[in-house]
Amino acid sequence: MVGRHDEWMTSKRRFLSALFGGRVDRIPVANPTSVVTLELMKMSGAFFPEVHLNSEKMARLAATSYEVLGYDTIMPVFGAQTESAALGVPVDWGEQLSWPVNTDHPITDPSQISIPKDFLEHPSMNTVLEAIRILRREYGDRVAIIGKVYGPWSLAYHLAGTQEFLMDTLLDPNKVKKYLEVLLEASMISGKAQIKAGADVILWGDHATGDLVSPQTYRDFLLPIHKQVTKELGAPIILHICGNTTKFLSYFVEAAFDAFHFDSKVDARTAKQTVGKEMSLIGNINNAEILMCGSPDDVRAQTLYALEAGVEIVAPECAIPLTTPLENLLAIAQAAKEFSARN
Repeated sequence: MVGRHDEWMTSKRRFLSALFGGRVDRIPVANPTSVVTLELMKMSGAFFPEVHLNSEKMARLAATSYEVLGYDTIMPVFGAQTESAALGVPVDWGEQLSWPVNTDHPITDPSQISIPKDFLEHPSMNTVLEAIRILRREYGDRVAIIGKVYGPWSLAYHLAGTQEFLMDTLLDPNKVKKYLEVLLEASMISGKAQIKAGADVILWGDHATGDLVSPQTYRDFLLPIHKQVTKELGAPIILHICGNTTKFLSYFVEAAFDAFHFDSKVDARTAKQTVGKEMSLIGNINNAEILMCGSPDDVRAQTLYALEAGVEIVAPECAIPLTTPLENLLAIAQAAKEFSARN
């Protein structure tokens, strides 16, 4: 933190500087995953489910993170189906107060997977790419635009089913490796297209959650994949994995991710002690108990705890509940400013 408390950086410069461990005028606040709420839908006039397949409304709703909440990033992907829908997974895009869901898992073997020639033209993909272009034109010189990619582990859940895929990690490891190899191509195509469209940073979601997957499983299957991703994608990458990943952190550093967006199940002090200056941390304000059901004072307390622990960028732990009170989202930014003013 520099020794002045007025804000002299753009949100984009502030976020990117913090991402790489540089100096900032204040702690940045981010939304690597969705911060959409019903209140923000009403304020923007852009509602679920139509925003998932309407690029102008997707961009308009995404921009509320900056325009209304005062966060330093804009991220326009509100569901997990961008790539999987383009690979043929049937999707129910939900209602105004529900998230999109996959309605079937059509694949039983990686040999059945092929990436369509028009993969990027599929409505789920094209909507995101065009929304990023819109946001780049309107905000690209002052706000960091984050793209979101679902990695091959997450895509395998969508195509083959979570339980079936995880069973294969025990019963047929070679089959799992083939899934990851084939699906990585789709993830990389998506990521590179989002970068070309104007994303400054990519959020890479690969849900090898600590609640379902052991650190050894991550090491054996995903670590080699993630090393390839960080080497070849061509932009800064934030890894996101839900759950308690405390015992995974050293592997994420080894994979060379620029930052890790982490869950409240991971203690911020422990995380920072583990990764040191090798990787920035983004997070980890609890959704269910604090943001959804707590008070602004509760949000302030957890935000200050994370910042005092050394977390470089403060953010909700994951996509927030759609009925999260607006005052609690605003409290994150206020607490970050308070912390910055006295440090």
